[in-house]
This record gives sequence, C-alpha cells and structure tokens, in this order.
Amino acid sequence: MFSQVLEFSTNHPLLSASFASLLGFILFYEFRALTQKFVAIGPAAAIALLNNEDQKTVLIDVREMNELNEGMINDAIHVPLSGLQSRLSELDKYKGDAILVYCRSGNRSGSVCRKLTGRGFEKVYNLAGGIMAWQDAHLPISKGKKKKKHG
Repeated sequence: MFSQVLEFSTNHPLLSASFASLLGFILFYEFRALTQKFVAIGPAAAIALLNNEDQKTVLIDVREMNELNEGMINDAIHVPLSGLQSRLSELDKYKGDAILVYCRSGNRSGSVCRKLTGRGFEKVYNLAGGIMAWQDAHLPISKGKKKKKHG
C-alpha cells in the first residue's frame, strides 16, 4: 500500500502537494476550534446572555470607525480592532464579566476573543455572523446617536 502511495505521489506531485496542504489547513482549523477558549454564539443566545440578570455582560464592537454608520448594538463599547492593542489594559476591569465581542461578520471578533482569553478573560463569547446576523434576526441597533466610548 505504501509503495502505491509513493508511486502516486511521484507521478502526481502537484496533486499530492495540494492534498497535503489542504489536509494541513483542515487539521490546523480543527485543532484551533478544539482548543479555543471562547464560545461562538448566535443572536438568540446573545440575547439570552445579555438578558441574564445573574451576570453582567459587556458588549464590545471591534469594527472600524467607518463601519459604524451601519449602526451599533445598544450599549456596545467601541474598541476598533486597529486600536485594540493599545486599549487592552482598559478592558481588564471587565475580566470577571461575560464579554460578547462582535464585528461585521464574526471573523475579526474571533481574533479579538483569542486575544482576550489569552489575557486571562474566562467568559468570552463571539457573536457568530456579527452584526449582519444580528440585523438578519431583526434585532435592534442604534443609528445616528453618539456612540458609547470606553472609559
């Protein structure tokens, strides 16, 4: 069997390299998903988290300033991803609280969730689908108001 795989690999190096690369990416993402310390939740679970009276939930919007004209989820703190590193220490006072992070689609907020858990935050949630999923679920957003700043 091994000799057949070796022969195939020798005869089809591009196909074999593509397969190995794809397998590597799949293993990397699966490993990362299994070892991540935050939870991705949808809009319905986010509402339940925000309405939980037993714990405080801090909502963090990591979109850039030019994306805010689409609106923000009520009571969110705006900490743009581009300025996150310089503002991480400001968020330390929320370490005991649940943290719900969102961006436009849920990708950038996932990287912020990894940074927060690496910094010792224990109850970190990523809004899967971001504000787009929130809006698709017809949940309220604030538009045109002065945006709440951290501080």
